[in-house]
Amino acid sequence: MVIFKNEFVEIIKEESHIPWLKIFTAQRYKELTDCPDDLRQKLYLCMETVEKIMIEYYNPTKINIAMFGNYVPHVHIHVMARFEEDGFFPESMWGKKQKELNLSLPDESSFFEKLVKKLSEIF
Repeated sequence: MVIFKNEFVEIIKEESHIPWLKIFTAQRYKELTDCPDDLRQKLYLCMETVEKIMIEYYNPTKINIAMFGNYVPHVHIHVMARFEEDGFFPESMWGKKQKELNLSLPDESSFFEKLVKKLSEIF
């Protein structure tokens, strides 16, 4: 599900029981250093904005940010709100499940609205 898209970035919701967004560059680059400087700055600003609004809205235990791309070989950033009550905490979301999910979160549509509003102001 696409949450936000412009000429620089595209933000997609990852299907998960935690708030998890992936930020892609609109134009595909293999490595972060392949991106023009101004795009790297916009990508970082976008990541920082997602993180701040996730913290304000969900009050997570921790925000996880990951960037690799072995399976999806172009620049993208994962931003995840983590909670002690999520099924994988404290492991990564790609790790071994630790326990049953015991997580109750506010409606994500309001989070998306806040995020899109802020990103529209920035871009």
